[in-house]
Amino acid sequence: MGDAHFVYVLECADGTFYTGYTTDVERRVDEHNAGEGAKYTRGRTPVELVHVESFDSKSAAMSREYEIKQHSRATKERLVGRE
Repeated sequence: MGDAHFVYVLECADGTFYTGYTTDVERRVDEHNAGEGAKYTRGRTPVELVHVESFDSKSAAMSREYEIKQHSRATKERLVGRE
């Protein structure tokens, strides 16, 4: 089994959600909070990790990332337990 692949959801300081892919969740969250993450999260820090899913393959993780990004805000709120 290779390295784990993760899909994560962040809640930004403005209350919006950001979904991403990584192989190292802690490092990636630190990068977002340092302003080195995605363009979307810059200016929306601090971000808080609110959901993580683990996959055995990058392709499975990327498919799930895409799927989550298509969800409505209400669906994302249910996913992260914020109904």
